Amino acid sequence: MVNAQNYVSKVWVSDKGNGNYQNPILYSDYSDPDVIRVEDDYYMTSSSFNSAPGLQILHSKDLVNWKIIGAAVLKQTPEEVFDKPQHGNGVWAPSIRFHNGDFYIYYGDPDYGIYMTKAKNPAGPWDTLTLVKPGKGFIDSCPLWDEDGKAYLVHGFAGSRAGLKSILAVAPLSSDGKKVLAESKIIFDGHATGNETIEGPKFYKRNGYYYILCPAGGVPTGWQLAMRSKSPFGPYESKIVMAQGKSDINGPHQGGWVTTQTGEDWFIHFQEHQPYGRVVHLQPMKWVKDWPVIGVDKDGDGCGDPVATFKKPNVGKTYPVMTPAESDEFDSRDLGLQWQWHANSKPTWAYNATEDGVLRMFSVPVPDGYKNLWNIPNQLLQKLPAEEFTVTTKITIFPSNKFTGERFGMNIMGFDYGTLFVENTEKGLLLSQNECINSDKGTAEKVNESVALKDKTVYLRVKMVKGGVCNYSYSLDNKKFTAIGKTFKAKEGRWIGAKIGLYVTRPKWSNDGGYMDVDWFRFDK
Repeated sequence: MVNAQNYVSKVWVSDKGNGNYQNPILYSDYSDPDVIRVEDDYYMTSSSFNSAPGLQILHSKDLVNWKIIGAAVLKQTPEEVFDKPQHGNGVWAPSIRFHNGDFYIYYGDPDYGIYMTKAKNPAGPWDTLTLVKPGKGFIDSCPLWDEDGKAYLVHGFAGSRAGLKSILAVAPLSSDGKKVLAESKIIFDGHATGNETIEGPKFYKRNGYYYILCPAGGVPTGWQLAMRSKSPFGPYESKIVMAQGKSDINGPHQGGWVTTQTGEDWFIHFQEHQPYGRVVHLQPMKWVKDWPVIGVDKDGDGCGDPVATFKKPNVGKTYPVMTPAESDEFDSRDLGLQWQWHANSKPTWAYNATEDGVLRMFSVPVPDGYKNLWNIPNQLLQKLPAEEFTVTTKITIFPSNKFTGERFGMNIMGFDYGTLFVENTEKGLLLSQNECINSDKGTAEKVNESVALKDKTVYLRVKMVKGGVCNYSYSLDNKKFTAIGKTFKAKEGRWIGAKIGLYVTRPKWSNDGGYMDVDWFRFDK
């Protein structure tokens, strides 16, 4: 595992080193982010949907330089459901809060209800999930503890399950945060106010007003709305406080407000960026007549435009440049925190063989009716880290001598995917570059090119350029790389960006199989 404490990406760094930063602060798919400050530390979490571990926790000292420190949900529940890939389901739009010495995270699962977990240390361990509000269609939740000891929970509705969307509701919450005390009351109707697809609410209180900051208008083209009331149950008045305006940042919305130690206000949000997912931006924020203004309001209308570059937040000190880990040398017993499986994992899938300095991945039988990698759970994946990058990995394969058809490879996964893999066939080892278009619809892979291999050790490489365009190559010595296959264009998955990683499969069940040793996995320009 690369030392995540001081990791600096070779492909994207937001901190410009001159007192300014550039957006996105995270060129990765941390969808629906929320952020808090506790003393001199900032913590962020985001939607993780079907991936496990879920609810990755990021830490920063200055809101620009971040690292991953843990995950709040090691296995998704119900486990028997999430043992298989549940594309687009699972963890939706979480909120993170700190109350009475505890960290809390709330999130909605559209099929089961609103869950909560808490911890003393944000790096973990986190408590077993508590189902705070059971039921289909409850999503996008955020708590608020008031000065009088009362607590409230705001949430949205998933139209696909609830039969109604674009509305927000508030329910009274027990002071320990473990259950709602009464039925939710609708407090805002996006249909009636020109704010359809209102979702992702975050609850705050300031100067006697209850505020709900929430996005509306849809992910690619929407805006950021602020709502305020003297009562948590409304009525609420609303105002658009950030929109794309004349900027190049489409749909700037859904995130969290935070105030620095020096009294500055900032807003973290996402931008839909197609195959790269929902990348994270940081915007200056100020209060004007008890309304937030997010971004830069050049025309003075109370609605800001998002910034591409800006002066870094004043947090009282200067901190080192740092980014979430990407590359992995696999030299620790612990898997790098950037990695997530496509479903709940099993201990038989992989382990870090530190005596050899490799990640050993065992082949896993494909499910009955296998058509492509869409529903393969043992894909070890991570988010794309930049618009342009090169990934190279060194693998050594040890196929079973009992049967053929095992595959050992690297994949860029989404609705469409492109893969470069070695297969043990009856004629020997074969290196292939394949692609699958509309994998979610069960289409078969297309073989773009195959070459025979004699060596069991091979270096696999993919180079991505703007637009998610990928070119594949391989090498036997890590010096001379030979192009293989054809250009592939990465595509997002269900509510997520494309992801890149590793997998090992076998065509049938047996009591043993082959394995792949991954020496390293490296990102470069």
